[in-house]
Amino acid sequence: MGNRRRASSFIDEISAIPGGEGIRLCIQCGTCTASCPNAERMEHTPSELIAMARAEMREEVLSSNAMWYCLSCYLCTVRCPRGIKQTDLMHALESLAVREGLSHSRSRTPVMYQCFNDFVYGLGSLAEVGFMSWFYLLTNPLRALRMLPVALNLLRHGRLSVRARRLTPEGTSQLRAILDKAESLGGAL
Repeated sequence: MGNRRRASSFIDEISAIPGGEGIRLCIQCGTCTASCPNAERMEHTPSELIAMARAEMREEVLSSNAMWYCLSCYLCTVRCPRGIKQTDLMHALESLAVREGLSHSRSRTPVMYQCFNDFVYGLGSLAEVGFMSWFYLLTNPLRALRMLPVALNLLRHGRLSVRARRLTPEGTSQLRAILDKAESLGGAL
């Protein structure tokens, strides 16, 4: 009985992912939820998500839309009295959800992450127009038409590149090595 290892808890699993270690520090004050501009769109608020993770509600947490609605605005992080990087925690949960195939069914973010990685890995650069065209073809081609005025406005102001700036062959090799290393460390995308 002394040699039996305790099964890893959900909190241990989250803490092992870079960005997830702060989950143990939460005092459930609700500051993150009060700070979040998108909390009302989330199935579970940020503080509820942490409480659910502590209650070992793994599937419910990972299939929630909460982490996919995180805007990465860092208001929660700046205001947290315990210094928890809630945005990093949300990204850790996203990674775990994708790895486990439990990402929220209506979220297009995992598809966008995959498209981004495929473009960057394959080309060594990112042609924004090509990348977004591919993303919309995979998710909702009609939405691309609704976004056309935004794209034209960005183009007109020089904020959207049509042509990708290519990396040198050495730079492309280094970028691929970084992406391969991230994947080997548990990055799902």
